[in-house]
Amino acid sequence: MVHQVYILLGSNLGEPARQLSEAGKRLEHALGKVTRKSSLYQTAAWGKTDQPDFINQVILLETSLDAPTCMEKILMIESDMGRVRTTRNAARVIDIDILFYDDIISREPRLQIPHPRIEMRRFTLIPLVEIAPMLKHPVSGKTMQELLEACTDPLPVQKI
Repeated sequence: MVHQVYILLGSNLGEPARQLSEAGKRLEHALGKVTRKSSLYQTAAWGKTDQPDFINQVILLETSLDAPTCMEKILMIESDMGRVRTTRNAARVIDIDILFYDDIISREPRLQIPHPRIEMRRFTLIPLVEIAPMLKHPVSGKTMQELLEACTDPLPVQKI
């Protein structure tokens, strides 16, 4: 069975655009075919402002792997690319988050799908709307476009 997985990539250390490209290649090699990707977007760091701006991108990939296996491979890719987990919202070489995996809902401590803060973050919603404006959130039933219109996140998000 083929699953649709929306993934958010982010980086604000080193060469973020190059790192997002490399992460996309590694994800395609490890998980499956990337079928869509958004433009790159720049935004100030969310939640911890004493660090460089982030570059973000959303990709859609098709995989035959289950969600826990995808998460395991994502954590390995982050580690292999130099991600060191310190404090929440800290600067990072690469951050890879599963936003949606089909329409499943999981609230396991290590695998929360859909990502619990999608509707609060313009840097996630804007690239999502670019590639999937009518995608429906499996909990709220709202489209990504509707979530973006209701989002109160004040941080500007600039397409680059």
